[in-house]
Amino acid sequence: MDSTSNISDLIVIGGGINGTGIALDAAGRGLNVVLCEQGDLASATSSNSSKLIHGGLRYLEHYDFRLVRESLAEREVLLHKAPHLIKPMRFRIPHRPHLRPAWMIRIGLFLYDNLSKRVTLKSSSGIRFGTNSALLPHIKRGFEYSDGWVDDSRLVVLNAVAAKQKGADIRTQTRCIDIKRVNSLWLITLENVHTGETDQVRARALVNAAGPWVSSLYKDTMQKKATKQVRLIKGSHIVVPRIHTEEEAYLLQNKDGRVVFLIPFEDKFTLIGTTDIEYKGDPSNVVISQSEIDYIIGISNEHFKHQLTAADVCWAFSGVRPLLDDESDSPQAVTRDYTFEIEAPAGMAPMLSVFGGKLTTYRKLSELAVNDLVEYFAHAGPTWTMHATLPGGDFKDQVTLQAQLNSNYPWLPIELCSRYVRSYGTLTYQILSDAKVLADLGQHFGAGLYALEVDYLVAHEWACGVEDILWRRSKLGLWFNATQQADLAKYLQTFNTQARTKAFQCA
Repeated sequence: MDSTSNISDLIVIGGGINGTGIALDAAGRGLNVVLCEQGDLASATSSNSSKLIHGGLRYLEHYDFRLVRESLAEREVLLHKAPHLIKPMRFRIPHRPHLRPAWMIRIGLFLYDNLSKRVTLKSSSGIRFGTNSALLPHIKRGFEYSDGWVDDSRLVVLNAVAAKQKGADIRTQTRCIDIKRVNSLWLITLENVHTGETDQVRARALVNAAGPWVSSLYKDTMQKKATKQVRLIKGSHIVVPRIHTEEEAYLLQNKDGRVVFLIPFEDKFTLIGTTDIEYKGDPSNVVISQSEIDYIIGISNEHFKHQLTAADVCWAFSGVRPLLDDESDSPQAVTRDYTFEIEAPAGMAPMLSVFGGKLTTYRKLSELAVNDLVEYFAHAGPTWTMHATLPGGDFKDQVTLQAQLNSNYPWLPIELCSRYVRSYGTLTYQILSDAKVLADLGQHFGAGLYALEVDYLVAHEWACGVEDILWRRSKLGLWFNATQQADLAKYLQTFNTQARTKAFQCA
């Protein structure tokens, strides 16, 4: 531990979208980076979003023009950065004049279209709903605008994969149990959550990107008061069988001033959410309540011919958004913007903490965070992430890539090929490798999940358990029964984990 070669430039605490984004940006500038995450990548807030890359149309009502402008600009960047994970989507707003007058919506959409340059997406427009509309008959007009959909958890994972490709050391299932400054360096003690094995890492700088735990990390691990506080806002969603056949999503207005999104999901389902509720408990234990389910269903039923009940819910999930505490009166009014706090006493190792943020702006947030840190690293390179694609994103469009894969692997079922394109892009070639027939994919666990893909996820994407694979690396849990889940669990238990144990992953 005496050699400077054993000293990292940067340790990042937190394996959500901001942590992995910062790790990638820093590693790409030539910094030696270690990232630790106490659970799986994207296991908290970053996998429990509305799955949108958007400017935040409703933020205009709170005059967050800077955030909307930045988000709209990043929307275009991300559409080109990860064309396998992110796609354009049209959104419809049924007009309910007693909630928001038409002129207000038109002004908002005009600003939304023009606050930042649009390259990929169409502008907004008015729309009339005919007799074949999925909406209730009394809803006859509305508006359309463009935003984007994203596989949120895979976005996190691929940022981690890219960071590793740049030399970062990614340690999942690894808890940070002690942080202290020693001789102008950080000395961080890490613990494997499964084995109890500990290790110490020395680093020249530290990033606290712990999301919901960003403030508690100060108190629990550093025994000091946080410089800023976050407000934990619970957001819940439900997934139901597809309630309409249209490709468009819907933004539904509610009489409490909130909006709820209704989004086509995984071909045969509809995702509906989110709620906004102040949360005081452990972020690890957040769950949807029956009142939230009723709230979401009630808003959908006020708009659509297809009437839902609680029995229709196939899946529900909740997360807490760690929003910067701006002392707003209501949860929906709390800013979605972010800020950094740098603690760097003279001659001491710096620490940067991330407070707030949203999925859409993660790349810009990461770039700005590293910009604030590079003054401590003379060898750091320039910014670079704006035009760089994520792993698997180096292709023209999904249709062309799928056609190429169908040609190279004619035996691969079309539906499976389509999922591979949407999840892995050109990484599909790495997964399939020399497979010549379907049998080469190995054991079939169900719903198109084969052993070859499982092996890849364990070896290259830090997947450890059933939930990691069925809900974060994919959404195949929507189709898996208990027997299939047990078979997958048994396979994972017998998988060789010796190499991953050394790297502080799952035993």
